[in-house]
Amino acid sequence: MSITAILTDIEGTTTDIQFVHKVLFPYAREHLSSFIRQHSSEPHVAAELATVRAIIDEAEASLDLVIQTLLSWIDTDQKVTPLKTLQGFIWTVGYQTGDFQGHIYPDAAEALRTWHQAGLSLNVFSSGSIHAQKLLFGHSTAGDLTPLFSHYFDTTTGAKQSASSYETIAQQLGVPPQNVLFLSDVVAELDAAKTAGMHSGLLARNSGSLNTPLPAATSHKCFSNFQEIDLQVFS
Repeated sequence: MSITAILTDIEGTTTDIQFVHKVLFPYAREHLSSFIRQHSSEPHVAAELATVRAIIDEAEASLDLVIQTLLSWIDTDQKVTPLKTLQGFIWTVGYQTGDFQGHIYPDAAEALRTWHQAGLSLNVFSSGSIHAQKLLFGHSTAGDLTPLFSHYFDTTTGAKQSASSYETIAQQLGVPPQNVLFLSDVVAELDAAKTAGMHSGLLARNSGSLNTPLPAATSHKCFSNFQEIDLQVFS
């Protein structure tokens, strides 16, 4: 069966991992404390702070403790939903004020536009919040790419290394799993998608040289960039 829907990761796939770790994460860390203190009473922020207190099982935790918990999650790169949501709120300010633009590999932007024009359904599954995903693609170095996408999924759908997450996504897309191609730079995520019945493509960027060869021990088709992806090989 032919591919009718693309599901793509962001970090390391459409976007340089350095942008996330050297721009977005430090920006959120630098502004997290002041942002929370200024906006803690606003309903959308208060709800996330309540979730943090629930996770650490301290309903009466002080704002200082909540902030320190969030900072520790940033420092240890924890994929915790309220942290991702709060980071998205902070990044909104950065994008809107022009402090940075969302990095998109030129080959990814070109391929996404081509696939969209060809009538494929384009969708995102990232550990970053849906809000953060839309910010990155909406304020990207390649322009506003949000009109290209049909659906966005984050950790509220499920873990990225769990096959059930991809089964849920296929159901929500209304597409048989065998018609979906998932693109990622993480083998464990691709394994989960493949278990759910999806096709898989490993983005091994900066590979293919003598120093960093393409992975050999993997059951997934490997590509150095989006321009190498031929959807016909998945039919």
